[in-house]
Amino acid sequence: MRRVEDRTSRSEQGSTLPFVLVCWLVAALMAFGAIAASDAFLEQQRVQSVCDGAALAAANQTEAGAAYARGVDGYLPLDRAGAEVAVADQLADGGTRLDAWSVTVDGAEATVTCTRSVSIAFGWLFLGGRQLERTAVASAQAPTA
Repeated sequence: MRRVEDRTSRSEQGSTLPFVLVCWLVAALMAFGAIAASDAFLEQQRVQSVCDGAALAAANQTEAGAAYARGVDGYLPLDRAGAEVAVADQLADGGTRLDAWSVTVDGAEATVTCTRSVSIAFGWLFLGGRQLERTAVASAQAPTA
């Protein structure tokens, strides 16, 4: 008389191995995805921080001729050329390389747009080896005291 247990246990041997491998693969992809997303977030924060500093530097460039001619009247008029020079100086001192940046001046507010392409962790897996473009926009108003 044969035992039923032996026949069922032999036919099911190794059937959990593919399931375990798939679970490990999913767990690894989730971990790699979390690391890549964290790296992308930190790169965005770095670009935003650099852009914030550049906007503050631009907002400190008052157009002296317009301020003396028209008066302050609640805000200091900004100088576009001076703002561009201040942003360039700020970015040169910051140490973070940007691919592109631009400055717009609208009365008392300077807006700086910064763009940087970065390689992130596991980018070869999620981006196909391409770089991730991070763009930040920061605005600052001219200080009035």
